[in-house]
Amino acid sequence: TATTTTTTTTLTPREMGRCTIQIVMGPAGSGKSTYCHAMQQHCATLGRLRRRTVHVANLDPAAEEFSYDVAFDVRDLVSVPEVMEELQLGPNGALLYCMEYLLEHAHDWLQQELDEFDDDEYYLILDCPGQVELYSHVPVMRRLVEMLRTWGYDRRVVGVFCVDATFCVDASKFISGSLLALSAMVALELPHVNVLTKCDLVDEDFVEDLLNRESAADMWGAERIAQDDNNDGDAMRRLRPSLPPAVSGSLRRRHALTEAIVNLVDDFSMVSFVPLNLKDEESLDYVLTQVDHTIQYGEDLEVRGADDNEDVVDDLADDDM
Repeated sequence: TATTTTTTTTLTPREMGRCTIQIVMGPAGSGKSTYCHAMQQHCATLGRLRRRTVHVANLDPAAEEFSYDVAFDVRDLVSVPEVMEELQLGPNGALLYCMEYLLEHAHDWLQQELDEFDDDEYYLILDCPGQVELYSHVPVMRRLVEMLRTWGYDRRVVGVFCVDATFCVDASKFISGSLLALSAMVALELPHVNVLTKCDLVDEDFVEDLLNRESAADMWGAERIAQDDNNDGDAMRRLRPSLPPAVSGSLRRRHALTEAIVNLVDDFSMVSFVPLNLKDEESLDYVLTQVDHTIQYGEDLEVRGADDNEDVVDDLADDDM
């Protein structure tokens, strides 16, 4: 199931004319741009009742190339290579500078670009940078979200956080991904969906086992048991009596800290994931449905007239095939 926070309040007249925005986030290499391209293509193939034209914009100043059609590109304003050359900054410092520059010129550039999609029929996806500090202790993305709220997009923005399924091959990495997602949820305070990407690149049974775990603590405990059952675990048990007290104590404290972290995540039940298999249209549609439900997309759109009713049968037939 997805971690979602739905909004049920009625949109104000100002918000009624705004487009819907997905803010796609996640660590570098987690499949954000691939997700954007897949959603753009998938939405173009839906039946008439759900079809929408998805526009994708790039907000990553360090991006190099895209597979999707770009609606607008932050690199037209500022780019990491230019900043690195002119200011002699490293890649991370240049990226932070670029994002700060974007915020300083948001009213001059970003708002004008968004105004080109100033209609509730538009659906916009923002492909964002992968540096995780932008969603945690550096308040760049939070300030960007606050600007969107002041421009009237308050109830039309949803955060989509991507975590690579191939990264979650063991409990510790899965817990790290969960904490990253939780950090973005807390920092941005948006309706939120966590997506487990690249599920088509890992074993299907592994994905099912990962998602069927009742808790992060359950997954951590299962891995601890598996480690103790293999030869390395036996060797470690034989070695522990001879370990210096400081090392043995450090291991115990590390395990205790991990258990405390997973219990904290479980107690609040805030983090869960929706699997995404790009080779499965049903998987793509399920993710889109979860995102739509989070912000109740479509409930306030103009009701279709009688001329559209003839398409309903065709849509239902397409869904059944």
